[in-house]
Amino acid sequence: MYELIQASERSYYIQSPAKIGLVQLNASDVCLIDSGSDKDAGRKVRQILDARGWRLDAIYNTHSNADHIGGNRYLQNQTGCKIYAPGIDCAFTRRPILEPSFLYGGYPCKDLRHKFLLAQESEAEELTEDRLPEGFESIPLPGHFFDMVGYRTPDGVVYLADCLSSRETLDKYQIGFLYDAAAYLDTLEKVKAMEARLFVPAHAEAAEDVSALAQYNIDKVLEIADRIAALCREPRCFEDILQRLFQDCGLAMNFEQYVLVGSTVRSYLSWMKDGGRLEALFADSRLLWRTV
Repeated sequence: MYELIQASERSYYIQSPAKIGLVQLNASDVCLIDSGSDKDAGRKVRQILDARGWRLDAIYNTHSNADHIGGNRYLQNQTGCKIYAPGIDCAFTRRPILEPSFLYGGYPCKDLRHKFLLAQESEAEELTEDRLPEGFESIPLPGHFFDMVGYRTPDGVVYLADCLSSRETLDKYQIGFLYDAAAYLDTLEKVKAMEARLFVPAHAEAAEDVSALAQYNIDKVLEIADRIAALCREPRCFEDILQRLFQDCGLAMNFEQYVLVGSTVRSYLSWMKDGGRLEALFADSRLLWRTV
């Protein structure tokens, strides 16, 4: 873990729970793509930099989930590097309390205010094209989170952030976190058609071709939608739907899983309602969902 792996002449990634990209800008300066989950991850990245005599110029965050921005503050304090994050995710990076608040739908209790959902604040600036290193391209990858992006380096490596889950993860947990199902499916179709020297997803193996894995992720989204539609043949409230999905998928309920899977299921319900597959009913002071 935290091994530096070379992907091409100038592009690397650090093997970690959420892969961290590292790109040489010149003989002495590098940038990171994300920073890991916490201060300890940042410290391990700093050790890699120091061992090679590299200076950290900037961190380019793909999105604001805590496991991608958790090392920001430590590395910024240690090196004075700039931090850039896309769109709405920049606000979350600057004020990370927004993430557990968004997931829970209100003020998050202490059980949700931990490093897996709540990173430390860092001074991020909004990502714009003129702030990218020469030859870099940011790739919009919405769906998993608000304004998530990937990055293509000048030597042809594409860092895909969280738009792909591994087959093993999907088979084990069934329901991958997403914010906007329609946008997520569009992103996956785009990824299927991409070409690169190497693709580096944060939570799957690096590979020269990820089209089959992208299709597997698409199939899993459609499968979960079918499960929800089957459950809602009779009107059900959200908590009932969530309980049955947890039971069917063999998931263990705790605060973290409740908000992550719960937020995802709410997003499915919105997508399926807007697409005419579900309808919303109000009865006995409850919001119920029913298949059309």
